[in-house]
Amino acid sequence: MTAPVFVVDTARLAPVGGVVRLDGAEGRHAVAVRRLTVGEQVVLTDGAGAGVSGEVCGVEGKDVLEVRVGGLLAEPAPELRLVVVQALPKGDRGELAVELMTEVGVDEVVPWAASRCITQWKGERGAKALAKWRATAREAGKQSRRLRFPTVAEPMSTRQVAELLAGAALGAVLHEEGAQPLADATLPASGDVVLVVGPEGGVSPDELARFAEAGAAPVRLGRSVLRTSTAGVAAGALLLGRSGRWS
Repeated sequence: MTAPVFVVDTARLAPVGGVVRLDGAEGRHAVAVRRLTVGEQVVLTDGAGAGVSGEVCGVEGKDVLEVRVGGLLAEPAPELRLVVVQALPKGDRGELAVELMTEVGVDEVVPWAASRCITQWKGERGAKALAKWRATAREAGKQSRRLRFPTVAEPMSTRQVAELLAGAALGAVLHEEGAQPLADATLPASGDVVLVVGPEGGVSPDELARFAEAGAAPVRLGRSVLRTSTAGVAAGALLLGRSGRWS
């Protein structure tokens, strides 16, 4: 079984032979929840691509762990990034979508207030929802043993999503009536692949037209119609597998 991952600030990562002190919420989780003891292996990361592997060399109380660094780790930024624009789903399905997309390797998630979204992020409620998505990405990044966690961007309007698509190396909109299968799309060697996932009610004709003007054609995954909370992870797995990042 691979070593568990915990998050520390970049400045606290030590060279080989050094000792990193893990405290606060992460230390408490390591000691009180995971019940790690001296001699066990762990990985510490800043979530931005840098990390260390090491052995627990000390435990203090219920919330402090000391790790002696045995090796340096790095996860470089990919040349081809996968960005998923996720329409706001109902209930906790947004957090489910973020969790699953993080696990497969999506690089950025953009919350999108589509015209047919039942859920709307406004004021304090919106701030809390965004914080939950970001916390979910962090925890799923740890669970999936990533050193570079996905970014969860600020929510975007349809105009902003169109601008994002216009600047992408490849832009596409998942749609059940798309003429081209996503599996047949030509992938660029580098840059951002931006994929739009619509809400439960689907992407509106006006939105499709606006995205088409930005160069993003509608594409389909297959014969079945997936939920908004699972379409992104299925498409992400397909594209990341084709890109060679799973090789």
